[in-house]
Amino acid sequence: MSQITIVDLAETLGLSKSTVSRAFRDSSDISPKTKERILAKAEELGFSPNLYASSLRGNRSQTIAIIIPEFGNKFFSQAIKGIELVARSKKYHTLIYVTDNNVQNEASIVRSLGNGRVDGVLISASGEGKDHSHLQTLIDHDIPIVFFDRSYDDFHGHFVTGNDFESSRLATQHLIDNGCKNIAYLVINQKVSIGKIRMDGYRKALEDNGIPFREELILDTENDETKNRAAIRNLIKQHKPDGIFASVERLAISTIRVAGEEGVQIPEDLKLICFSCLDIADLLNPALSVVKQPAFAMGKEAANFLFQILDKPIELRQQETTLLQSSLIFQDSSRKF
Repeated sequence: MSQITIVDLAETLGLSKSTVSRAFRDSSDISPKTKERILAKAEELGFSPNLYASSLRGNRSQTIAIIIPEFGNKFFSQAIKGIELVARSKKYHTLIYVTDNNVQNEASIVRSLGNGRVDGVLISASGEGKDHSHLQTLIDHDIPIVFFDRSYDDFHGHFVTGNDFESSRLATQHLIDNGCKNIAYLVINQKVSIGKIRMDGYRKALEDNGIPFREELILDTENDETKNRAAIRNLIKQHKPDGIFASVERLAISTIRVAGEEGVQIPEDLKLICFSCLDIADLLNPALSVVKQPAFAMGKEAANFLFQILDKPIELRQQETTLLQSSLIFQDSSRKF
């Protein structure tokens, strides 16, 4: 059986093609009763309008792209939920792309979007490389970009991020207030914007408390669980930190596993704090303290910001920045320190 078209649907209902089309566009110049009749018959016949094609005729794809470094981090799944909520309210579709933390993958994805497939792009940087000129492709095609969570120093554009510096300073201060003086900082790629900013907050807390910064206590890791656990094990054995600030939750989980294997008690021997989006973070280890990240709110904020830009004429889309303050929330378990 051939696929039913909007013309077939109109003929079946005895209506004009334009009337049927207005029903799917939720136009106000069609009666609710007629609209209900059209949609009911469409569902009965299995008809689905090609919204992408119709929107292209109006020079809008009604679609935005979301580019993220990875799926494994719950932060991004929560951020996407916030973005989707806003997009649906604007009757927009989303396309989700994953770079696997690879800048070449990111460049390939970005270049593929310059053909009008999307009206705007929300992106969290892959964190690799020094040349990110591929982003200029979107600018050249008047496709606005909004970074969320992670951005690039060499690309000056719109971004929404958390208050990583202050949150990191307070997280480190929390360890210091609980007696830690030999505090390690764990990061996955400290060249990424959040990795650098969080380390700056860590260093500021040390400075404020007269604790010398020690390069050997900085562990720049990879997206490889086996290698990370080996590096953490070596750090604990060689430098014997009394506190660890993990900039991402997966490093805290690796630390908990290594500590268990090495007979290191948390928090008696080693106090641990990390950024996290896990609702069950405190169940991983009763003594784990976390900085709760507002991922869902950040996704919503970034999407709202993108749609504000899309609503402006192209010539008025001036560069702006916005900062979404993240509240520092310690789990009650932190009192066990």
